[in-house]
Amino acid sequence: MNNSQDASYQAGQAKGQAQEKSGQLIDKASNAAQSAKESCQEAGQQIKEKAQSATETVKDKVGINN
Repeated sequence: MNNSQDASYQAGQAKGQAQEKSGQLIDKASNAAQSAKESCQEAGQQIKEKAQSATETVKDKVGINN
């Protein structure tokens, strides 16, 4: 290989490695976003359940459920 071919090969290698790394970073970011979404949904469900439980408790104490 001459110097021009060698430089071109090296540039191609560097580009491939950069694309691989950016792909990995995008995957990690996507996984983090999905985890955050699931955590928010879970927290929202827990809040909803606690609110329903509190509502039932108040109804029981006031006598509305009878």
